[in-house]
Amino acid sequence: MFIIRHRTIFFALTALLVLAAFASIAAFGLRLGSDFTGGTLVQVRYDGIRPESQVLSNVLTDAGFRGFSLRESGDNGYTLRSEILDEEQRGNLPAIFSYQGGTAHIDQLTEIGPTIGTELKNKALVALLLVLLCILLFIAFAFRKVSKPISSWVYGFIALITLVHDVVVPLGFFALLGHVHGTQVDTLFVTAILTILGFSIHDTIVVFDRTRENLRLNEERGRREVFEETAGRSLTQTFVRSINTSLTVLITLVVLYFVGPASTRDFALTLLVGIIAGTYSSVFLATPLLVAWASWREGKRQ
Repeated sequence: MFIIRHRTIFFALTALLVLAAFASIAAFGLRLGSDFTGGTLVQVRYDGIRPESQVLSNVLTDAGFRGFSLRESGDNGYTLRSEILDEEQRGNLPAIFSYQGGTAHIDQLTEIGPTIGTELKNKALVALLLVLLCILLFIAFAFRKVSKPISSWVYGFIALITLVHDVVVPLGFFALLGHVHGTQVDTLFVTAILTILGFSIHDTIVVFDRTRENLRLNEERGRREVFEETAGRSLTQTFVRSINTSLTVLITLVVLYFVGPASTRDFALTLLVGIIAGTYSSVFLATPLLVAWASWREGKRQ
């Protein structure tokens, strides 16, 4: 009941987070990777010692490469994503990557045109919108027998509001990260966002479903209880489960971020930020919004 009783505090905190995220996106923008803007993908393999990534990044910058992303690939290689290369840059690739290391072999060099990049960006947006629409329809259908004091569509719309929060926060974080460290957003980032949506909506539905079950039990037993108390009790009953589930996932992601390969580091970081935001919205935002809506409707009737 503490969360429900002090919901205005969490609404204010949420507003600050979302405003900060939007400000970051507006000020810095997202650094789109070559997957979306078009560019060159290079797979490099070494016979001997692999140079440090920071050393190679400096050499690439000195050679005129701009807007590139360099990630470790396996134990003896790198993956380079950059803008479209000219003939001279393509010819110098083996020499650049052999700097202070073993002999470098270019296993793959693929160029992605701007048209393909735009198509990938559009498909990513369509996928995200379809996921949100399907979630809304599913929740409205699953909660169709719960119409008092809140319509099933309201459950769906509030779930979407929390999901928007869960998307905006990682976007704002990566806009800031792109400005500070040059981190780029690619198709793997979109995959992480879709994963976050699935995790977050699962957590939200667990709380909503307990609210639905308690409303049904109140009706069967003829128990008169205001919706705020029912929602608060439901949130209390699922609070420990939600926190424990998120903690186990976060521990795994922290290990993946610090111990896993560099190629999955940004993916793990996206999931870390998104799941923290998703857990917060499921616990501290979704159910309080239900109560706020019910209170507004009740005041409007009176």
